[in-house]
Amino acid sequence: MVSAYAELEERMRGRLGGRDCLYVPSCRFGLYLALRHWCRPGGRVLMSPVNDDVIFFVVLAAGLRPVQAPLDPRDGSIDTAAVPESVWGGLSAVLTTNLYGNPDPAPELRARCDESGIPLLEDAAHAIGSTAGGRPVGTWGEASVFSLSKHTGAKTGGFLTFADPALRGELAAARDELLHPSRTSAELAYLVRPYAEATVRGLRLVKAAHATLRLLGQQEREEIRMPLRADELKQALAGAPGLAPFHSWVRVDMHDYRLGPGAARLRRTGRLLARLDATLAAHRAGTERLLASEWGGGTGTGTGGGTGLAGDAQPLFRVPLLVEDRDAAIAALARRRIVTGYLYDPPLDTYAGELFTDLSPAPEPAAWFARHALPVDPRRAPEVIETLRAAGAVRAEPPAVFDAGRGDRG
Repeated sequence: MVSAYAELEERMRGRLGGRDCLYVPSCRFGLYLALRHWCRPGGRVLMSPVNDDVIFFVVLAAGLRPVQAPLDPRDGSIDTAAVPESVWGGLSAVLTTNLYGNPDPAPELRARCDESGIPLLEDAAHAIGSTAGGRPVGTWGEASVFSLSKHTGAKTGGFLTFADPALRGELAAARDELLHPSRTSAELAYLVRPYAEATVRGLRLVKAAHATLRLLGQQEREEIRMPLRADELKQALAGAPGLAPFHSWVRVDMHDYRLGPGAARLRRTGRLLARLDATLAAHRAGTERLLASEWGGGTGTGTGGGTGLAGDAQPLFRVPLLVEDRDAAIAALARRRIVTGYLYDPPLDTYAGELFTDLSPAPEPAAWFARHALPVDPRRAPEVIETLRAAGAVRAEPPAVFDAGRGDRG
């Protein structure tokens, strides 16, 4: 088992310029490890309000208070200059999102974290292959987490990476203590799932498959956001830090998030990781095409943070096109069997309220982006463009008032 971990870790280490990597069963598990190691319970963590709600609950499970950051409305990246000085002084850490693979402004955030004496933690789940400031995303912070469920399609596994190799033993021990032992039934289900999904797609039984997953408890979202269950959440907070009180929220969409992997699962993950370069090339090519469309631009091209600079496109996991009537666009794509996922609307401060999070000091740009962003798979760029043009989709433009309030970032 250790040798299988080591092989995967070495491959990822090579992508990150030698940065130490620790295999974890999921990105959310790795993020919990990072937050518990680098942040004391009761601290405050700056994060993006346009983010997966699972990540929000992971922050709460670590015994921390989420603080919602102002965002750049063009791409959903953290607007560093719009974070008030009063907020910087009360933070314990900054957590990036690198939404859809578009980098947050890591150089700026690194500088501010250094000034404040707090760690920078990078959620790079969407961002394998993305760069910021001439360096791979995930190499700017004290720690970063990657997912193997996204670009590789492994639907399991990830990495916790860290700048100080001396921490490896301590972090590995913490990981092993939290892992649940591998189960034969879970391994068989994991290995069969790709073939079952291929059969469902071939028979065009997608709706029936989703209904079956709901009956089995494997698909728990009826809407974009999972139910908050405020009364239960208040009770869970009394048990923080700890994963157990928050398990029903953290497990959503991935019940095996803390399950130790079996040998077959690791072998399949290794095969998919070995194909990553070809996958990234396909994502990059599709990203370039989508950004050149009438709904693209302002993301995925520069050094991070919505600069809109010319340059090579990032291999985005999803390309957030900006459309006026997103529901109509989603319906048009669905008729072509193009599924739109990874929507994060409403923003987390609206979703959770001030009882569970510090509200953003400038919530309007995040709300606008969350309402108009249409994240599409770049590998289906030709079909997406054809479909949206046929449907008459109109580009959404951020209100000019947002530019006036974005500090010194132009």
